[in-house]
Amino acid sequence: MLYEPQKIEPKWQKKWEETELYKAVDFDKKPKFFALIEFPYPSGAGLHVGHTRSWSAMDAYSRKKRMSGFNVLYPMGWDAFGLPAENYALKNKLHPSVTTAQNIAVFKRQIKSLGLSFDWSREINTSDPKYYKWTQWIFLQLLEKGLAYRAETPVNWCPSCKTTLADEEVLADSTHERCGKPTEKRQQKQWLLKITKYAQRLLDDLNLVDYSPKIRIQQENWIGRSEGIVIDYPLVGSNKTISCYSTRPDTNFGATFVVIAPEHQLVFELTTTENKPAVDQYIKQAKIKSEIERENLEKDKTGVFTGNYVLNRLTNKEMPVWVADFAILSAGTGIVVGVPAHDKRDWQFAKKYNLGIAPVVKPSDGNWDFDKGPFIDVAEAIIFNSSFLDGLLALKAKDKIIDYLVAKGWGKRAVNYHLRDWVFSRQHYWGEPIPVVHCEKCGIVPVPESQLPVELPYVEKYEPSGTGESPLANIKDWVNTKCPQCGGPARRETDTMPNWAGSNWYYLAYLLANKLGSQKSNVKSQNSNVLGKTNIFEECKKQIKYWMPVDIYQGGFEHTTLHLLYSRFIYKFLYDIGVVPGPEPYAKRRSHGIVLGPDNRKMSKSFGNVVNPDEIVAKYGADTLRLYEMFMGPFDQQISWSEQSLQGCFRFLNRTRQLFENNVRKEKTPDKILRKLHQTIKKVSEDIEELKFNTLVACLMEFINEWQTSFLSKDDAALFARVLAPCAPHFSEEVWCEVFKNKFSVHQQEWPKYDESLIIEEITTVIIQVNGKVRGEIKIKNQTSKIKDDVEEIAKKEPRVTKYLEGKEIKRVIFVPGKLINFVI
Repeated sequence: MLYEPQKIEPKWQKKWEETELYKAVDFDKKPKFFALIEFPYPSGAGLHVGHTRSWSAMDAYSRKKRMSGFNVLYPMGWDAFGLPAENYALKNKLHPSVTTAQNIAVFKRQIKSLGLSFDWSREINTSDPKYYKWTQWIFLQLLEKGLAYRAETPVNWCPSCKTTLADEEVLADSTHERCGKPTEKRQQKQWLLKITKYAQRLLDDLNLVDYSPKIRIQQENWIGRSEGIVIDYPLVGSNKTISCYSTRPDTNFGATFVVIAPEHQLVFELTTTENKPAVDQYIKQAKIKSEIERENLEKDKTGVFTGNYVLNRLTNKEMPVWVADFAILSAGTGIVVGVPAHDKRDWQFAKKYNLGIAPVVKPSDGNWDFDKGPFIDVAEAIIFNSSFLDGLLALKAKDKIIDYLVAKGWGKRAVNYHLRDWVFSRQHYWGEPIPVVHCEKCGIVPVPESQLPVELPYVEKYEPSGTGESPLANIKDWVNTKCPQCGGPARRETDTMPNWAGSNWYYLAYLLANKLGSQKSNVKSQNSNVLGKTNIFEECKKQIKYWMPVDIYQGGFEHTTLHLLYSRFIYKFLYDIGVVPGPEPYAKRRSHGIVLGPDNRKMSKSFGNVVNPDEIVAKYGADTLRLYEMFMGPFDQQISWSEQSLQGCFRFLNRTRQLFENNVRKEKTPDKILRKLHQTIKKVSEDIEELKFNTLVACLMEFINEWQTSFLSKDDAALFARVLAPCAPHFSEEVWCEVFKNKFSVHQQEWPKYDESLIIEEITTVIIQVNGKVRGEIKIKNQTSKIKDDVEEIAKKEPRVTKYLEGKEIKRVIFVPGKLINFVI
């Protein structure tokens, strides 16, 4: 029979849906397994094959887990709020609620055509008022605990469009992606969350979870814990001091200048009257640059002198104070002491402005040419020109100088973090309204929980306000309200939440889905049913305890820094207020590589290299696409799309279909192919657990090459159908039910167990070495390969080896049973 995926796949998809085959059951007696993938932004016209790589692989993983006796939750939903969805709607001149609903419908159809085993009964949508009611509730708890606050913070501003911009809307040349005009930085009140209060816990608790090394390093680096000292420098001619944080106080005898961030509140206090015009002009220019641009080591360093000096009390020398944009307000104290002999950035700045270079650290094995560049290596470095520190190793000098400065009262020990409080508000339309009102009498007043959700009003036009506020500021009948506290006139908060807000707890929403109600997003409805006064997290506490933590979280590497950090923070907060069990949401986190286009570039419509899965499914079938996505390369690495390799997977399924039809007999399976079958079961079982999907598929292909030269009994062929089921679910279901006439479904069968006695090869290859160099090999029975005397006798007679042994004295024989023998002559 021919392999016809276009006929069999819709048939089994319908059957799986009708029988709710993949529905997870709360409190089932089977051990639970929560497999999570990053839910997609429905902000485009459909999926591309990059989406399906992770989903297909984790689908195979989930299917194998079900067959292994687990109660598996593998859910799907939509990260539907945020800037990507709003921009897509603007581009298509439609309302975001319309485009979001349209895109979800397309995504869902495409996903179902792939036969992915999602539990659709738990589908969620972050733009549904019934969902974001609880996003708002979480915000109110943060506000109550003092972890949400408003403060002036730098924002991107487009003077041409008169609107604030998210970082992703500002291009590398600091222009607005839409209008192409220059942007600048300006201070504006924003809502922030005190994630910094959790910095040490976020770092320490990485020891509680299983993250791949590169993900853990990302988390550690972003949190960026450092230990050092805050040093006070007296302002010359004044009784004031300024403070600088340093992790390398051992180099402070070499400090020659100080720089302050342009937006620092002390800038104007430190600037003399005659220097003020130049400083004002410099600050204006600095506003245009992004923080990433300012921190770039390769960029030309710029600055301007304030006219003032501070005293380095270690050397009793005056150091000029400069304003420079490579100093960042949010880093340390926003004021940096320059040690140009031992820092690349400081060296570049000092060279440009002739500020002096004073070496105090040198290599232990010689001198250094400081005219050519700074010496920054700490290991085995020796301190010199530093009074009582001279001759010490730099690493030891650090503690000594800190003790000295603290004893003198010139500084205080400090721990610093790269992590900054999270800017949580956006001046865009398509997002969760922040549930507070502003009252002249009462100040900031939280909306009572009984009035949640504060729904996003439906408006035909959501153009920028022109003031830097959200477009919601223009909707007067929505903005103007009554204060819940005093009953007087008040204004609603017009900022909305970032698209991170809904994705910070979505994994929990899957567990609450039945309580959230229908998941149809409709911002026109102003009268959503409110779920009484009961806290939904409390109401579903047993479900949360049963399913959490997530057993494996799989997603893109681009989300293993901020999304992972933010969602860990929110979960820890929920743990602190007693609504979730345990301090960490994800027991295990892994990432996958992206799929590049056939031209080796990232898939993009602008490049014309996007591959639509609909076209592949129509031509080759979903199982072919799924197999290829797993086979194309190591799962954690990026890989380029290849139609030729895809065709190879289609041929594999065609050949396998013929083998099920023609190479199955009533006789007993021959020993050789039976051994290969059990080796395949072992390999596939291990590779799925280790996420080695490419070698798993290669193993399946290797097996059918052997099968073509032999045959399987019906029972053993059915065993192989079960092994193939996670990777080619439609194909395997067809074989199981239609070819072998077994009871539905193959995906409810027990995962095959391999026979230990059958996986051992009858013949083993033993490598022969002479003085460590390979000179030959022998193939002998596996049992014989374990016996030294027998292997030695056979190896000496191997023709390719005898010429190296003739007339030589064998001093020693090194033997590794079953693998290697080495004659030392």
